[in-house]
Amino acid sequence: MVKYIKLIIGKEMNKSLLIAIPLASAIMFSGCATILSGKKQNISITSNPSKKEVTIGAQTVTTPTILSVDRSDNDLIVRSNDCEGQQIVASEINPVFFVNILSGGAFGSTTDYASGAMWKYDENVNLNCSK
Repeated sequence: MVKYIKLIIGKEMNKSLLIAIPLASAIMFSGCATILSGKKQNISITSNPSKKEVTIGAQTVTTPTILSVDRSDNDLIVRSNDCEGQQIVASEINPVFFVNILSGGAFGSTTDYASGAMWKYDENVNLNCSK
């Protein structure tokens, strides 16, 4: 009888481990910011007056528009030939990133860093043009 109980417990333990190990790995190695915020961010770009051609990195768009950009620790430079100067959109740490730290997910933090999801930009950019 004892052998039978050990055999049943052993099989149940193996089933539990088969479920628990992949589940624990998925939680440990995934980043909260990557899951909740994603690797890309939409930025609304407007200008005063509207219908200005604006360049962000290698992308040129006409305002008003919503532009999808990769999250990164690099600041974005917004410029237009029709406007004086340029506007810098600073990269900041995404508050969702700290959920990893609070939950003890050191590996998730590295995932967020590697994917760029630990960073965020202002969601709205407005260029004031005098021309």
